[in-house]
Amino acid sequence: MTHMKEKYINFFTDYGFKRLFGSEPTKDCLIDFLNGLLEDREKPIVELEYRNTEHLGALELDRKAIFDLYCTTSDGSHIIVELQKAKQQFFKDRALFYSTFPIQEQAQKGEWNFKLSNIYTIAILDFIFDDDSETPDKYLYDVKLTEQETHQVFYDKLSFIYLEMPRFKKTSTELKTQQDKWLYAIKHLNALNTIPDELKQDIFENFFKAAEVAKLTPKEKENYEKSLKYYRDLNNVIDTAFDEGKEEGRKEEEEKRKDAEAKRKDAEGKLQQALKNIIEKGIPEEEARKLLGLD
Repeated sequence: MTHMKEKYINFFTDYGFKRLFGSEPTKDCLIDFLNGLLEDREKPIVELEYRNTEHLGALELDRKAIFDLYCTTSDGSHIIVELQKAKQQFFKDRALFYSTFPIQEQAQKGEWNFKLSNIYTIAILDFIFDDDSETPDKYLYDVKLTEQETHQVFYDKLSFIYLEMPRFKKTSTELKTQQDKWLYAIKHLNALNTIPDELKQDIFENFFKAAEVAKLTPKEKENYEKSLKYYRDLNNVIDTAFDEGKEEGRKEEEEKRKDAEAKRKDAEGKLQQALKNIIEKGIPEEEARKLLGLD
């Protein structure tokens, strides 16, 4: 077993995510995180129940880079919380697809008026969307069905919340809201050695206490190390693919530059030959240059 230098576990591992947000001892942490994120709810969440994620119908392929929790609140709301490490080709389609399972789950036999409870899909992303380059500082997306012309919410019971963690760049002294504090704690957990003064609250004390590597049993450490190894391996694959993409892009740019230079030299040669031909016909060089636009 390798020696771990970090004081706290990495939240972005499968083990870290499930231990800190998906277990009974730290349920209060998840509840507080959700209340900080879902501020538009009429009432805060006071209790929730963990459900079997098999109810989501998730594909085995998704398990490699997506860790999810499924829970229901005491008022009947359904909440999917997932941590996604890598991009998928149809990421938004997938999120919409899995949100349909809690909808179907609410269907009742016999007479039913189709009234549904709230459904929230919350995705904590360890990557950046490809299609929002025009908003480099935006890290939170709260998506609902809206009317296109007025932008008014058409249906408020289906919500998709995306958190692009690489874009959350607030320092500890810039944390104002509970939402800010949770995003900071999640992002920087395994890089911290002490709890920042801005997070000196009972809820964060419990969160950091549960994250202490030294408090893990030998079996828990073994499971965490396996999860951490997979996390690092996945990061290496992503980084390698990114570097290869950059190298490929560099080569393409170099080829374009060489091609443009060759075309420039070819055009220059043709102009020089045209200039020579005109001068040979008895036209003064100065006038010939003007004719060819070579002033």
